[in-house]
This record gives sequence, C-alpha cells and structure tokens, in this order.
Amino acid sequence: MAIRTAVYPGTFDPITNGHVDIIQRATRLVDRLVVGVAANPGKGPVFGLDERIELVKTEVADIVRESGAEIEVKPFSNLLMHFAADCGAVMIIRGLRAVTDFDYEFQMVGMNARVNPDIETVFLMASENHTFISSRFVKEIAILNGDVSSFVPPRVHTRLIAQVSAMNGKNSE
Repeated sequence: MAIRTAVYPGTFDPITNGHVDIIQRATRLVDRLVVGVAANPGKGPVFGLDERIELVKTEVADIVRESGAEIEVKPFSNLLMHFAADCGAVMIIRGLRAVTDFDYEFQMVGMNARVNPDIETVFLMASENHTFISSRFVKEIAILNGDVSSFVPPRVHTRLIAQVSAMNGKNSE
C-alpha cells in the first residue's frame, strides 16, 4: 500500500494554536505529513526562517510523541506545488477560518491544479476556538504589548515576547 503524504504549508510566523490544531487533525488523514515552512521574506517575518523551523519542530514533537504520527518540517522557497511534488505529496492541507479564507484558497486551488493536477487540496475547518487566530494578528498584538498567551503554545509565547521586546528595543533607539 502506498504511503499517503500531505504537505501543510505556511509561514508559521509564529506557529499558533490554530496551526497546531490543523497539524494534529491532518495526521489522522495521512501516513506522513510534511509541514512546509515558507521562506517568504516579503511578508516581513518576526522570526527568521531557521527560528520558525525550530519552533514548528518543537511543537510537532509533542504531537509525534503522543500520536506516533510521522511529521517532517522542511523549509521551501519554490512554488508550493513543486515542493509538494518533491516531497511525494498527494495532497495539500489548508486550514480555513472564514469565508474570506475560502475566497483566497478557492483561487489558489485553481492555480495549483493547473500546475499539478495530480495533487489534491483538502480543507480543514478551523476549530471554533481558533477561527479568529491569525499569525498576523498575533504579531500585531504582541508588538503593541498585548497578551497573546492564549493564541500560541507556551514555548512560542516565550520566544515571541523575547523577540518582540528585542525588536521594540531596537525601534526605540
């Protein structure tokens, strides 16, 4: 029997509780999950690529330990569909929070299918307690000294606060 591999892509800047939930649920659908961390410097990440990979690896280690799921974390900077093909993926996992996500994702599915029609896109709805969480909002709130502890895992929270404090210190000079 062939191993079903999926890719769950994102910038994960930072990885949120919503991302962790989607990763956990995706492992029930496939034999192997590759979490693809996009380089995407155009989005002005708070964390560098290596830091984001490290944070994702730390969080998925708990899932692997608890479930025995096979999860890899890999960086990518090429087209998602090329990355997915290189990983041997048969599907892309995407999380949906709201109708606005669907609008964007619907367009992406059409484009991705043109690039590689052999890879399906599967959508997982965000759990109701994570529908409003986005990395962008988490970063904005953290930069403005708001409490983001309920939006990200504890280890990520510690690193995010330290990173934002360092950034704010540099910005005030």
